[in-house]
Amino acid sequence: MQVAGRAVRLVPDRGSGVGESALPTEHQRSLSAVRQAAGPVATRQIGEMPGLDTGVRGKLEPLRGKLTKLADRGWLHKRPDGKFTARP
Repeated sequence: MQVAGRAVRLVPDRGSGVGESALPTEHQRSLSAVRQAAGPVATRQIGEMPGLDTGVRGKLEPLRGKLTKLADRGWLHKRPDGKFTARP
């Protein structure tokens, strides 16, 4: 996304001074769902928490992309088995 001709990240890197409130609402919900889980969770399990229709693959792929982006930016940890956990 661009603002005033400059590229702006919708999902900032996790770091000091950057709180969860800096994340878009949907990403905050996904992060919260992972934190509420008892352990590592798959995308399908996370999608079931807010009531997403997980039987439709087209609904899961955007969610997987959001979770991966959160992991890439340091908010979550993506395990080798594809499941996600919250970072301390």
